[in-house]
Amino acid sequence: MDALADVLPLACDLGERFAEQGYELALVGGSVRDAMLGRLGNDLDFTTNARPEAVLRLLNRWAESTWDIGIRFGTVGALKDGYQVEITTYRAESYDVESRKPVVDFGDTLAEDLIRRDFTINAMAVTLPDVGFVDLHGGVADLGAGLLRTPGRPEDSFDDDPLRMMRAARFASQLEMTVAPEAVAAMTAMADRLAIVSAERIRDELSKLLLGEDPRRGLTLLVDTRLTQYVLPELPALKLEIDEHHHHKDVYEHSLTVLAQAIELETTHQPMSNPDLVLRLAALLHDIGKPKTRRFEDGGGVSFHHHEVVGAKLARKRLRALRYSNEIVDQVCLLVELHLRFHGYSSGQWTDAAVRRYVRDAGDQLTRLHKLTRADCTTRNRRKAAALRASYDSLEDRIAVLSEEEELRSIRPDLDGNDIMELLGIGPGRDVGDAYKFLLERRLDRGPVEPDEAKAELLQWWDDRNS
Repeated sequence: MDALADVLPLACDLGERFAEQGYELALVGGSVRDAMLGRLGNDLDFTTNARPEAVLRLLNRWAESTWDIGIRFGTVGALKDGYQVEITTYRAESYDVESRKPVVDFGDTLAEDLIRRDFTINAMAVTLPDVGFVDLHGGVADLGAGLLRTPGRPEDSFDDDPLRMMRAARFASQLEMTVAPEAVAAMTAMADRLAIVSAERIRDELSKLLLGEDPRRGLTLLVDTRLTQYVLPELPALKLEIDEHHHHKDVYEHSLTVLAQAIELETTHQPMSNPDLVLRLAALLHDIGKPKTRRFEDGGGVSFHHHEVVGAKLARKRLRALRYSNEIVDQVCLLVELHLRFHGYSSGQWTDAAVRRYVRDAGDQLTRLHKLTRADCTTRNRRKAAALRASYDSLEDRIAVLSEEEELRSIRPDLDGNDIMELLGIGPGRDVGDAYKFLLERRLDRGPVEPDEAKAELLQWWDDRNS
């Protein structure tokens, strides 16, 4: 209740307005849970026995603004004094066996609403305006024990909404909780039910899981329960068999370790960032091309030639299937494709031209590529690990020096398209593009030159091309 002190005046005022009209109102779910964890924000969730149309009428007289985007699912939103409020009519949500969309039935009592919620930690409520605490299913005890249980039988809960199985893995990651054994058993037995859930809803849960405190915990649960077959089937496929004659890293464990190290680098390597979905997706998927490219070599060796190229294609296919935005897909796939490029620099012998191309190819993903490449070092050999860190420090230093001298992030040829057309006496077309590429390659090879020198080289290239 101490944690709710700041929001109680607003919540009780709203509760009194509902009570005056003969309706019940309660703060519920994540808002109560987060208050107990000391992390309550400005998003408040309420539940009521009032139907959505009545809720909207009440809010219109109270809030600064309202919205009814989710009204057909029983939810009405409002903004008041800096708080974003969502009020949902008591409901029971379930899926038809053949349908991808939930069927919403409105309920009449708070108890009925709470038992239909996903987990006990989200099935606690504070009634308003009397400020009475309701915990019918032991949510407080489970929150204290770090245990994730369903209010009723897990089979019934997951049958009502199969996405709750993924939500279990997400909460395991976000709140670092352990899922109850009976819930894990139900998830394993009912994994195929996830097939009826839309890709967009699965994507959103996966993103929240990856952005949690401990994604490894949630991902391991998805793999162990076979739910990954409907989310990221490429992940368990990384568990490549290793026999006594052929040795290589456990790619699955390696990928989870790279993810953990990338997360650490978000806050320890400049530029520091908030939890970064693109970096975390790239870290998780960077080696998914290895199963398709594994070859056994004479003498017991194993190779994965061009796995970065194959992996980028597989990542693009999977992320598109999950309906990620084109921007996220392109960024992740570029990182997967480039994650091995640094290893050509390990001896420190790259020319300035090679460094320029590295920066050019990475584009606006350069800082993420720095972190991904560093995270990809999971060797237990301290000397080798130290050498790799030193090499990458050297590369970043060289990039910084060249960037200061040449503005690497905005590399352009020494002549632009208009200069090219004027000098060669041609109009827009393919020849201008080819000339531009020629000048850009020269720029990458040697750095900036004087305009007269660039013009002379372009004229010579043009003469050679035409002859």
